[in-house]
Amino acid sequence: MARLLLLLGASVLLLASAVTAQDCLSATFSGGRTFGKCNSLPSLSASLHWTYHPENGTADVAFRAPSDPSGWVAWGINPDSGGSMAGSSVFVASQDGSGAVSILMTNLESTSPSLTNTTALKFKVPAGPAAEYSDRAYTIYATVELPRNSTQQFTVWQAGPATSNGGISPHPTAPANLASTQRLDFLSGSSTAASNSKLHRRNIHGMLNAIAWGVLIPTGAIIARYLRVFESADPAWFYLHIACQCSGYVLGVAGWGLGLKLGSESAGVTYQPHRSIGIAIFCLATLQVLALLLRPDKKNKYRLYWNIYHHSVGYAVIVLSAVNIFKGLHILEPASGYKTAYIVILATLAGIALCLEAITWPIAIRKRRRNADKASGGNGWQQGA
Repeated sequence: MARLLLLLGASVLLLASAVTAQDCLSATFSGGRTFGKCNSLPSLSASLHWTYHPENGTADVAFRAPSDPSGWVAWGINPDSGGSMAGSSVFVASQDGSGAVSILMTNLESTSPSLTNTTALKFKVPAGPAAEYSDRAYTIYATVELPRNSTQQFTVWQAGPATSNGGISPHPTAPANLASTQRLDFLSGSSTAASNSKLHRRNIHGMLNAIAWGVLIPTGAIIARYLRVFESADPAWFYLHIACQCSGYVLGVAGWGLGLKLGSESAGVTYQPHRSIGIAIFCLATLQVLALLLRPDKKNKYRLYWNIYHHSVGYAVIVLSAVNIFKGLHILEPASGYKTAYIVILATLAGIALCLEAITWPIAIRKRRRNADKASGGNGWQQGA
């Protein structure tokens, strides 16, 4: 039975691979053009078709990607810096207001290029490129001389919207757009995904902040609110609370700093609400840390006001953090499992808090009644840390 299941699984994988290859190979092109090899690219539902000519080191290329008529697509080669759009020479296809398809040749000197039309690319173009739009997809045709006469090249591709007057607007920063680069061997047809350090750092930014602000900080608040009711948990609850909050703050500041760095590297791409909430969270959390230095003694008459401030700011950080984590998930657009996992974590923490609220509230009421005749600096419910 095990062998049968393995055989069945292998057959399914082979069939899936065959279907993907067939989709790529079954593509047809205008003017009777044909190409010897093709590659279904790993993002943006794009495909690349080419014929390599070893006698002169050139390749006839057809790049196809779906797009709205008002959008644009691009394909090119980066001979200098693999895995990066900056430094690439690309062909950009788009339509003007009358529906005529045009093609732009340009060098992407940075992440915010000027998109100046030029024939001085980083590789030779023996024949003029062309482009067409059909069946809701652009196709770019070009003949390129592979840089350094090497069959292995870092290729890049992209798709984005156009402005109202037909200009080219910045492309989205969804993971599919950020992953649109790979190393391709024009001779063998093999390809490997190029490393995308920015996408990797965005994921680290998201994970750090989700763990810090979305898990550790709420857990520390739950410990402080409920465990302190039990006399046997004193002072252990306080040290657990401090450990969670300090760990969350350190990780959160690291994630926040990484987010600022990523923002500085993405000129023209700003997620203002996410950024503003993140800055607010950092400021409030820093105030919480600094407030520990001004924490009055339990018998101090100002301790009640300090508690009100401490609790209010702490809960504000938790609420803002949850909102901002969802905004971050919307920006990153990871697999749906990540969002589901965070929702489950939130629901679990909320469920634990509700259960502990029901358990500790009667205990706290009895404790307050016993201590009603004591001074306001006693150990009542309002006098916790």
